[in-house]
Amino acid sequence: MNKTKYLIIGNSAGAIGGVTGIRREDTDGSITIISAEKHHTYSRPLISYWLEGKVSQEKMIYRDEDFYEKNACEVILGTKAERIDVQKKQVYLAGGGSVTYEKLLVATGSVPFVPPIKGRETAKNTFTFTTMDDAAGVGEILDRNSKVVILGAGLIGLKAAEAVVGQCAGVTVVDLADRVLPSVLDTESAEIIEAHLTSQGMVLKLETSITEIGDMEVTLSDGELLPYDILILAVGTRPEMSLVEQAGGKVERGIVTDDHQQTSLKDIYAAGDCTQSYDITSQTAKNMAILPNAYLQGEVAGQNMAGGSAVYEKAFPVNSMGLLGLYMLTAGSRIGESITVKTDESYKKFYTKDGVLKGYIIIGNCDRGGIYTDMIREQTPLETVDMEMLIKEPGLMAFNPGERYAKLSAEH
Repeated sequence: MNKTKYLIIGNSAGAIGGVTGIRREDTDGSITIISAEKHHTYSRPLISYWLEGKVSQEKMIYRDEDFYEKNACEVILGTKAERIDVQKKQVYLAGGGSVTYEKLLVATGSVPFVPPIKGRETAKNTFTFTTMDDAAGVGEILDRNSKVVILGAGLIGLKAAEAVVGQCAGVTVVDLADRVLPSVLDTESAEIIEAHLTSQGMVLKLETSITEIGDMEVTLSDGELLPYDILILAVGTRPEMSLVEQAGGKVERGIVTDDHQQTSLKDIYAAGDCTQSYDITSQTAKNMAILPNAYLQGEVAGQNMAGGSAVYEKAFPVNSMGLLGLYMLTAGSRIGESITVKTDESYKKFYTKDGVLKGYIIIGNCDRGGIYTDMIREQTPLETVDMEMLIKEPGLMAFNPGERYAKLSAEH
């Protein structure tokens, strides 16, 4: 049996934030990291670029190779944590063995959601697309003659499509929704992305689903048969909260924590995609599977595990991505009144309610979009801003002198 002061389950952004937070408060306490994956910590959003050949495996690492050593972490890779014994403060591992902890951080991330489809269990060449191993599996059989079918036109599915479209014979994306990226785009903005994707050779079959997977072909809900060489199931993800749930912890849309990232279980914290957070824009609790949020949650959890008093607050969804040369930035919620501005270089839509900016969508030129994100985070009163100027040319001059001075002071 191993013993450690701080035990972290997971090895992605939330876990790395946890290590950083712990070391900010405690430079000596022992840290043990357990990960089901066998890899050094890496940036999951980069797996599509790796498959596409735009980044090397070395460039995918989320922290330098000596990160664990510098932070005096014992790392157990390729081993799954199977059960938490809250009373004994032990985590039991697959294959036998356990680790005893004083404080535990659960940063287990999310797992792919695969809908029940007839023939799924016996289907060949089917993959999910959330890990480096998933991308490697696709890459092993992908060639110029491959016909690729992707189920899911969300963030994961479209990044998978982008990665393979230039390396195969054709890509067809199937989704039950009436538009691409339905979680972050409205109908009008989605049409811009759809036109761009189809102009690059993708085939989109929306308001359609796969009802059966046969011998290297799928049956669509409209009866069409699509042959495939590679089938990627990218419908979405679900928080991996089973360890905490089975241990008796409170879970809803993810693991429930307070603003110190502590769960309902004593001395157990959680961070990242496995948790739910309070979205300040929609004023609802939701699962926000976003890398920066995961890291910040982990950092807060780590500090508090080590005796600090950090708070995680002002959370809201932010997504930044490029698709075959077209860039997009979204943040917050699509609620309230909307203002749309179209120019030759960008499409912008802003949502306002109760005197503050609640969300936005930018497609095309996203330069200085972070100013809008800061406005959402700080809930800047719109009465202190020349919104017309800010929409046309984001910059500090659009803020009144008091707000401008405050922002300049914060930067220094």
